[in-house]
Order: sequence, then structure tokens, then C-alpha cells
Amino acid sequence: MSPSAPPVRWCPSADEGDRVGSGTGGADAPGRGAPAAAGDPSAGRIPANATAAPAGALHTGTGPGAPPAADGPGAPPAATGPGAAPAADGVRRRPPTAVVVALMLNMALVALDSTIVSTAVPQIVGDLGGFSVFTWLFSGYLLAVTVTLPVYGRLSDTLGRKPVLLFGTALFLLGSVLCASAWNMAALIAFRIVQGLGGGALQSTVQTLAADLYPLRDRPRIQARMTTVWASSSLIGPALGGLLAACAGWRWTFLINVPLAGLALWLTARHLVEPLRSPGRRGPVDWAGALGVFACGGLLLFALVQGGVAWPWLSAPSLGLLGASAVLAAVVVRIERRAALPILPGWVWRRRTIAAVNLALGALGLLMVAPMVFMPTYAQSVLGLGPVGAGFVTALMTLSWPLSAALCQHVYRRIGFRDTAVLGMSLATVVLFAFTLLPYPARPWQPALVMLLLGAALGLFQLPLIVGVQSTVGWAERGTTTASVLFCRTVGQSVGAALLGAVANATVAARLADSPASGSPERLDDVSRALAEPGSLTPAASDHLRSAVAAAVDHIFLGATAAGAAALLVLLLVAPRRFPVLPEGE
Repeated sequence: MSPSAPPVRWCPSADEGDRVGSGTGGADAPGRGAPAAAGDPSAGRIPANATAAPAGALHTGTGPGAPPAADGPGAPPAATGPGAAPAADGVRRRPPTAVVVALMLNMALVALDSTIVSTAVPQIVGDLGGFSVFTWLFSGYLLAVTVTLPVYGRLSDTLGRKPVLLFGTALFLLGSVLCASAWNMAALIAFRIVQGLGGGALQSTVQTLAADLYPLRDRPRIQARMTTVWASSSLIGPALGGLLAACAGWRWTFLINVPLAGLALWLTARHLVEPLRSPGRRGPVDWAGALGVFACGGLLLFALVQGGVAWPWLSAPSLGLLGASAVLAAVVVRIERRAALPILPGWVWRRRTIAAVNLALGALGLLMVAPMVFMPTYAQSVLGLGPVGAGFVTALMTLSWPLSAALCQHVYRRIGFRDTAVLGMSLATVVLFAFTLLPYPARPWQPALVMLLLGAALGLFQLPLIVGVQSTVGWAERGTTTASVLFCRTVGQSVGAALLGAVANATVAARLADSPASGSPERLDDVSRALAEPGSLTPAASDHLRSAVAAAVDHIFLGATAAGAAALLVLLLVAPRRFPVLPEGE
């Protein structure tokens, strides 16, 4: 899962193994060998007796830049130290517990951050002021995370995972301390952007290391643990943030990151050991491309976040920002074509598998806006539940998601990565559409069941794609590939917040314009206040407003259903039936 989408104006709450062995490739992995034979009955399945590669061989492929074989002449010294796993018997060892704990702590820093801070917003605004711009506490952080993901992905492939992870953790720690010392809202927003610059490194590098350290058959286990971190954070974060804000002050919602980040830094520095790699893979860092990606992505996301909220979509600011981002995109393409090691290499989109996963997870980010952003409002405003009840309805998805992700390996080992993802998204699309068929007003158990089933379906969809695409590339390309996937998912989330928010606003505005009841809000800006204080409306006006919100959320879920259908089409028409999985150790 990913950082929370920006708030919407009227919303008050913020393969497959496919042959592990001699290597497969074709168009997706040029130079890696011939693809598995079409008639091979074992294609698409992970052999039960596949021999895993040594744990220390995070990159032992035979492609350009690969180090010599471990038993060949000129082989680099084997990695030693607390984090180095024995490789003499040819079996990849599980990484030390301390390394796993470090990865989970780093992921928890990112996962807990937004949920803790969102609960403390009333205290922050009461102390620092800046109510009109407080949403940038989240939008600024999201912008920084999103636009830095490709940069950190390429840097981890060039410089190694460990230095990038240490830098990201240290920067996140610095940003947390600065946030705790903020003296006004402008300073706090600036320091949140510093936090986001570190969060991009954490989110990208932790996911990449999870693939580096675990063989293919064990990757669902670590990915399920990472998903569990996100699920637990969505449950624990709001309660912890409220407790800290009430008892210790809102600054402690940032200071709590200090011991967590400090422990993660120490464990990573002490126990994570990467093997020596050939210097042939190192080259000049594409700083011009990094700056271009940062500027282009920042302008685009800024336009999406502010469009329809701070100014109309067809106004000069929106058109100017979108036009400037298009010009910068053309400049970035020109820079990247000339770079020796581009931040956004063209092969990310030329390989069918990676391009398909990028597009499919972009659609996932878009559709996730419906359950994560609008379901709490629906539960409180339409169903009449309190904050705890609304949180429970939403949390059901985060409970079934990691369970489904942990069990999906038994499915994709039989039918393959792509077909498992198709199955998961098919179920998710049906569930999303089923929500629009609920009666008005629905009983609380009905949307709760929808959320439970949706989490199970999306766990079956997302994890096979992430594990599968990471298995189609070698060590020197895995960071870039993982970052591109996360980048597309986060951009999809931002686009979804903008598009679905516009749909919601248009639906509510149209219903309010035709309201037969006197006393109904006349402007969208008055809807949040009316929803927060339903007693200020007449019974007829309150019921009409509830029905308007219900209709808006129905339209949002229809949009999410369309995004799910688009993801299905991408998988069926673009993704190869058999993912070109490389041998272990590549």
C-alpha cells in the first residue's frame, strides 16, 4: 500500500516461475537466453525442487556488469560479517533476523507516518494556525515521495541498496526532528517535504531488498510481512496519534520516529552486508535526469492535487502547470536518451512484463482512492456510524489483504503470476461494482462485507505482480524496476484522487442544486461543515445531503470499477502469459 491520497474538498476525513533454471527472456529480457518452450507443461510453475542461489549472491548473473562466478577465476571475495549468509553449499540462507527487523522498521516509519499525523491535525492547526493550507502536510509529503522514487531506484542499482537505505533513513529522521521543532505551518510543510524525500528512499529500497534477500519461493513471506506492517499501521496509527497529541503534544507524533529510525539505522549499518560487485556497473549518476524527473513530477502532481480545489480545472493556473509539466517531460526524455545510466531507462517501458505491471498497478492506485478516502465519509455521513465504527469498516480491507497476500503463493505456483493477478482483479472488479448495488441506506454489515472481500481480492492481485516483475530482472535492474512500479502506483493514486474527487464534487453539487428541501448547503465549501454538524440541518435537508453523498460515493465506486476493468485489459492484452523469470541469483 502507499501513502494516503490528498484529501478531497467535501470529504471531512482526511512466473512465474515460469522456469527457474537456465534463464528465460525473449523480448522482456534480451540476452538472457531462450524462453521456455510453449509446450512445456511445467512453464508457469515454480518447480518444487528448484535449487536456490546463495544468499550472498545478490547479483551473480552473467549479463553485463555481473561479477565472475563464485568458483571462477578472479572471483571477488565472499561477503563476510553478521549479515553474510553461508553460500558454500549452494543454498541461499534466510537473512538474519536483525536484517528483517530493520526492513520492517523502515517500512513502519513510512506506513505509520501519515496515519499518526492525520489524527493530530486539530492540535497542529490550533497551535500553528494555517487551516487553509494544512492539507499540504500530506500533499507535500506525497509529492516528495512520488517524484523521488525513480531517482532512488536508479541510485540503488548504481551505488548499492545499503547506502541508499541508510541515507533515506537518516533523512527521514532529520525531517522528523525538524517537524517537531516547526514554529509555523509553512515551516512544518517544508519539513514534511524533507521527510518525504527520505520516505521515497525507504519505500523503494526496502521493497527491492526484500527481493534481493529472499529466493523466489520465499518472497511471498517477506512481502506479506510488509503488507502486514501497512495493515497494522492503519489500525494502530490513528489511535497512537490521538494518544500522543492528547497526552504529550502533537510534536511527539514526529519525535516517536526518532527511536524507531535510530534502531533501524543501527541494525542496517551493523547487520546488512552486500557482496562485492564488479565496478563495471558503476557509472556517472544522471543528476540532470534526476532533477528533471523531480521538477516534471512535482509540477504534474501539484497540478493534480490543487486542480478543482484551489482553482478550477480549466483555469490559467491548471493549464499553465499541466503545460509546463508536458514541456519538462519532453526535456526529460531528451536528457534520458543521452544519459549513460538514465534515471528512467527506456527498457522499463519497452519490456512487456514491466510495462504491463506498471500500468496495472497504476490502475490499482487509482481505484484504491474509493475505499481508502471515501469509505470513511460514507460510513459516517450515510450510515450514521461514529469514527470508531467507520474505522472498523475500512479496516476490514486491511485485515483480509495481508492474509490473502500470504496465501496467494499457493495459487500462482499453480497457475502463474499473470493469471493469479487476473483472478484477483476480476474478483475486485465484481466487488467494486457490487457496492453500487447496495440499497439506500445500506446496513453497516453490507459495506463491511464489501471491504472484506475487496481486501482479499486485491491481495491476490498485487503481490503476484510485484514478486513476478522483480523476478524477471537481475540485481542491477531490480531497484529501477521496483521504483517504477511504486512510482506508477503512487501517480495512479494522485490521479485517482483528482479525478474521483472531481466526480464526487460534481455529483454533490448537482444534487444540491436540485434540492427540494430548504436549508440544504448551497456551496461545496459548506458541505463539510454540514456533515460535521448534521443537527444544523432540517431532517429533510439532512436526508437529502446524505443521499447526495451516497450517490457521489456510488459514482466513485463506478469509476473504481472502470479502473479495475482497465487493469484487467492491460494484463490480458499486454502482459505475457508466462513471466520471463530469471534463474535465482541473477
